[in-house]
Amino acid sequence: MGTPFPELGEQFEELAAAAFVALDEEQFARAVTYGRPQPVRAGDVLFDVGDENGDLILIESGGADVVRGGTDDPILRAGPRQFVGELNLLTGQTRILTARITADGIVHRVPAAGFRRLMAQDTELSDILLRAFLARRQLLVSRAARSLDVVADDATAEGLALRTFLVRQDLPYRWLQPGTTEARQVTADAGLTPGDLPAAVMPRLTLRNVNPGTLSHSLGLTYRRTPKGIADLTIVGAGPAGLAAAVYGASEGLETVLLDAVATGGQAAASSRIENYLGFPFGLSGEALAARAVVQALKFGAHLGSPCGVASLGTRPDGTHLITLVDGTEIPTRTVLIATGAAYRNLPLGRWADFVGAGIYYAATDLEAKAVSGLPVTVVGGANSAGQAAIYLARHAGHVTLAVRGDSLTKDMSNYLVERILADPRITVRTATEVTALDGGHRLEEITLTGRATGLGDPCGCFGLFCFIGAEPATGWLTGVALDENGFVPTDVQLAGRWTGTTRPPLPFETNIPGVFAAGDVRTDSMKRVAAAVGEGASAVRSVHQALAHLG
Repeated sequence: MGTPFPELGEQFEELAAAAFVALDEEQFARAVTYGRPQPVRAGDVLFDVGDENGDLILIESGGADVVRGGTDDPILRAGPRQFVGELNLLTGQTRILTARITADGIVHRVPAAGFRRLMAQDTELSDILLRAFLARRQLLVSRAARSLDVVADDATAEGLALRTFLVRQDLPYRWLQPGTTEARQVTADAGLTPGDLPAAVMPRLTLRNVNPGTLSHSLGLTYRRTPKGIADLTIVGAGPAGLAAAVYGASEGLETVLLDAVATGGQAAASSRIENYLGFPFGLSGEALAARAVVQALKFGAHLGSPCGVASLGTRPDGTHLITLVDGTEIPTRTVLIATGAAYRNLPLGRWADFVGAGIYYAATDLEAKAVSGLPVTVVGGANSAGQAAIYLARHAGHVTLAVRGDSLTKDMSNYLVERILADPRITVRTATEVTALDGGHRLEEITLTGRATGLGDPCGCFGLFCFIGAEPATGWLTGVALDENGFVPTDVQLAGRWTGTTRPPLPFETNIPGVFAAGDVRTDSMKRVAAAVGEGASAVRSVHQALAHLG
């Protein structure tokens, strides 16, 4: 009942089984109770590209084709007891395809509120729909659906930021490098000039000098007011702690909002491979872990806004709080969880800002690895994140130098990583070494490595400098929230005499302000591990419930 994707070969059959599934009679009868019937005629448009309606469409009789905007090329052909919809029903993204009726019949529209109830109340249907949505999105991504063309150079900071956003959001897109035949054709058709790049071209909209924020807004992925008008829990920061809190908060019935200034995943998403996370003996990338957590949170009804930078946090006289975004949007909320983690540290070197995203990277994922394929790179840092990056990059780069400021590789790095690094001929370890200079044209081409003992500088080719030297707490936006001497957020017993509540003592993970909590790397003395952050985010939700009970 679906249209083949010949470029996928055998993989199509596996995806098709989930993507184009038909409900049995009993399942279909349950599903339609969440919607309303609508007679339709051949040629009717159920939804079009750019539409904001989030209805799940159930086909009782007749049929529908889902096509790319402006084409007749079907992505999905749905018949009786099948359904029309994909992952955007969970994310809130505007429609990226068009659905047309191909034969007279009856469909049932399940509106957003009914769809949320279905996902929460019927586990069997929820699992079927979720598997189908994920398979359909994978088909769209693999097909590079022409719903979004991005013309940008991913060797620039602006291009890398866009591509990171697209990958983290798991959006179907086609990346066109300027100067290629396809890029010239698209820019000519859209009337774009070199000064308009980076640009995003959609069937009915062209965005010039686009950035992740403007692209997210045009796709409907920025924050929208919650149905209740006030959130029970607003989480600032979508790293492991924030994602865990969103999953547990939403699954337990809290009206949950999750915001992130950049993209979901936090620093964990920058890790190419996490091997010591419970339950994944073969490891997984931080990006994959974050993507799974996002789907879980959305499944339970969390409202995700990304990128959504937060400007301030205030407390109102009634004890509730007000989150203000950088664009002026205000989010009233009964409780807040600060999970902003930490911002990457830079080396104090000239031209550092020039090369960020153009040779200087804070992550070692597939995106960055492709940018330095076959070229010499240097990883700076002596902890696990640096070790994981060196091992991963060794499979792609021409050669990897691991520059460690300390005298020993074993001081801050797990033994299993040290052994692999020392046994890998593609990695050279230089201890007691610092990066002292950067050089290059429009992108990084050379660095100077200086021995701390000798003071002698050694210029060497480097087209990728991967910086893993720690981070500073991302707390500059906070006012009124007590911070420790290093800028981290103390909670509960760490507060000493700074607690401002009067009717009760602070709850676990609660800051000095009642109803405002902190979890993960941003919290004083937290363990800087993914598993610990997940545990803190989940545990903080229990305290949130207790605080809400006090608010009444």
